[in-house]
Amino acid sequence: MILIDTQDTKNIYTVIIQSCTVSQTHPMKKILVTGGAGFIGSAVVRHIIQNTQDSVINLDKLTYAGNLESLTDVADSPRYAFEKVDICDRAELDRVFAQHQPDAVMHLAAESHVDRSIDSAGEFIQTNIVGTFNLLEAARAYWQQMSSEKQAAFRFHHISTDEVYGDLHGTDDLFTETTPYAPSSPYSASKASSDHLVRAWLRTYGLPTIVTNCSNNYGPYHFPEKLIPLMILNALDGKPLPVYGDGMQIRDWLFVEDHARALYQVVTEGVVGETYNIGGHNEKANIEVVKTICTLLEELVPEKPAGVARYEDLITFVQDRPGHDVRYAIDAAKIGRELGWKPQETFESGIRKTVQWYLDNKTWWQNVLNGSYRLDRKSTRLNSSH
Repeated sequence: MILIDTQDTKNIYTVIIQSCTVSQTHPMKKILVTGGAGFIGSAVVRHIIQNTQDSVINLDKLTYAGNLESLTDVADSPRYAFEKVDICDRAELDRVFAQHQPDAVMHLAAESHVDRSIDSAGEFIQTNIVGTFNLLEAARAYWQQMSSEKQAAFRFHHISTDEVYGDLHGTDDLFTETTPYAPSSPYSASKASSDHLVRAWLRTYGLPTIVTNCSNNYGPYHFPEKLIPLMILNALDGKPLPVYGDGMQIRDWLFVEDHARALYQVVTEGVVGETYNIGGHNEKANIEVVKTICTLLEELVPEKPAGVARYEDLITFVQDRPGHDVRYAIDAAKIGRELGWKPQETFESGIRKTVQWYLDNKTWWQNVLNGSYRLDRKSTRLNSSH
């Protein structure tokens, strides 16, 4: 007869119960993240590797906005793999699905700069529409050969933008998940099209899809053509801070790490067929954002470039963008109510962290600017969009 100490027995039971609980609530997943070297994508990859037990396959074409230096903190993890693949290449997509056998897809790969879409819409149509179609078809072919149990657990999470809803100018309304689509730019029209495709693949083929639409993201590792990093870096260099029109365009600002947490929560806990709007509860006019950056730089970098008395003196109003939406604002009540997510950063705390990050990480942004990433005509124009 073997005697077991009752405390040992309790410990054994506790371990068994805990392990069962973990596996029941969220068994370890392998997640295919497209566009994982981009701004939001890299934040998602860092979050999954650093804060969960899941594995990531990062699939990225490495266009101008893709930067593997944004992933140096996680690149050596055994749970991380990188595939340099274009989502327009169906054969390569099929290979990646077969080789890595993901449990879910988080689709962030997209051309995403409104100014660039105005100058060269064709790339946006190819990547955002045709690329999404290819990915949906590759995912569907892979999903169809799964066991019924795995099919039910599979998720295709499409990450989109609030710009598909168009302009809220002249109202106090907020975008909700049922706001009609009315995109204004080639970029937002291409994203709206991809959203419709994703929902159609659920309705027509049963592929388990979820869509999220987010407001303007900001934070560390943001490509320097976008509004906030462009203002920070131009100010540090004593260059003009170009502001479109009167600077009164309003955007809802979402700290990228808050967004990454929300996206992971949606892919693991979200309901198939649902749409979730993700916003930061931070409506700010562009000019207010730029002045906030100037104020922070006065405090953090009081020694200014030669000839600059105040950073605010560098603000220069330039001709407005064609078809520029005046106001975007997201109602993120649903994801808070149904999944319990809310942003951890206010705009004030997030913008301070962001400015400090750019001051502390000169090597990252200097490598971007010095490489093939020269701030040419397109990218020196201020982007008040994503």
